[in-house]
Amino acid sequence: MSKRKLTNYLKELSKKQLEEQIIDLYGRFKDVKSYYDFAFNPKEDKIIEECKFKISKEYFPIGRRKPKLRRSVAQKLIKKYKLLEVDPQVIGEIMLFNIEIAQTYCREKSIKQDSFYISMLRSFSEALAYTELQGFFKDFDPRFKLIVEESIDQEWFNYRAFEQELDNYI
Repeated sequence: MSKRKLTNYLKELSKKQLEEQIIDLYGRFKDVKSYYDFAFNPKEDKIIEECKFKISKEYFPIGRRKPKLRRSVAQKLIKKYKLLEVDPQVIGEIMLFNIEIAQTYCREKSIKQDSFYISMLRSFSEALAYTELQGFFKDFDPRFKLIVEESIDQEWFNYRAFEQELDNYI
């Protein structure tokens, strides 16, 4: 159904019918519930803490579980919060935390797969582009520099690419 047809359909409904449909959607679909929960009670501090916990669990799981090191967990959370139109600075914070926690893990245990480092570079590039686009790159600039320095200190094979990416934005 096109947006135009949907608009016409909704215009035909009474206020009570519209309310019933929205309540039905709220009950049926998790995404709709998330949207309305956030729209009417945007607890961004809670969002940051929840995200940081989920991301850190990928690297430092509770109990004796093996770390999964999945970048996709953070990417899904970032995508979800972009759709909900969470404050862009909160999203930037989540993006940088994802890289920083990965570097913390790498300080303790080396990772042999090149794909991990390539993935972290991709996350770094996305964070740079996003913060520049949103107009608060300068707020996060010191953290970007620390990420680059940490990639050098840990001797990541692609540390020069991290340097180059940051140089493109300075």
